[in-house]
Amino acid sequence: MELFITVRWLDVFDIVIVAFLLYQLYNLVRGTTAINIFFGILLFYLLWLLVKAMGMQLLGTILGQFIGVGVIALIIVFQQELRRFLLMVGSRGIFNRENFKGLSQFNTASYSNLNYEAIVEGCQRMALQKCGALIVLTRRSDLKYYTNTGERVDSEITPNLLESIFFKNNPLHDGAVIISDNRIKAAKCVLPLTENAIFPFQLGLRHRAAVGITEHSDSIAIAVSEQSGEISIARNGAIKTNITPKQLTEVLLEEFEN
Repeated sequence: MELFITVRWLDVFDIVIVAFLLYQLYNLVRGTTAINIFFGILLFYLLWLLVKAMGMQLLGTILGQFIGVGVIALIIVFQQELRRFLLMVGSRGIFNRENFKGLSQFNTASYSNLNYEAIVEGCQRMALQKCGALIVLTRRSDLKYYTNTGERVDSEITPNLLESIFFKNNPLHDGAVIISDNRIKAAKCVLPLTENAIFPFQLGLRHRAAVGITEHSDSIAIAVSEQSGEISIARNGAIKTNITPKQLTEVLLEEFEN
């Protein structure tokens, strides 16, 4: 007896790939206002399939016209999320094992030699002085686009240099420092702000930029509050506030030591 529906191994592979892509898209829009749009489009598509299966010609034709221009609509609505998705593919690889792990897990095999002691000491000094700071530590993505928005420095990492860059009367203090290959590549860099609708209201633009850059790349961002002197760390679009220098050291060791 022949089955009504035949399933090939290629069909199974096709379903798995589509499911994985949808999962990645969901991870990108989770926690943002785009998640509501994502579910809205999904429900709209399921409604169209139901109407089509029931043979409702008029409603099916109307819904079909919207589906026909769906690709263009998706590009317009999800332009930021699609950009982040392409950055993720280009910088980490879509099948990188870290894409299958939790938000707090990273692949650290290729990162080493970061002078985290200088970074922690610099952050501790600035925290005591309530000197606002934003430091971005790159991983696979070197953030050249954002580095080019600031002033080139290309210097070794020292606590004194970090402290002087973020001194309030320094022209370079307003913006982010980007550290790559264990060197301060640039200062006064402009970063994207997170669009997360549930972002803590008490945190300012510096913290929004810290989360924003980790949404757009695999980097890690450290923010020092100018109001409270608290140190925060952001990674994978999530931020942890009010951490101690010891906790900061532990996180950097976890992320950058082999």
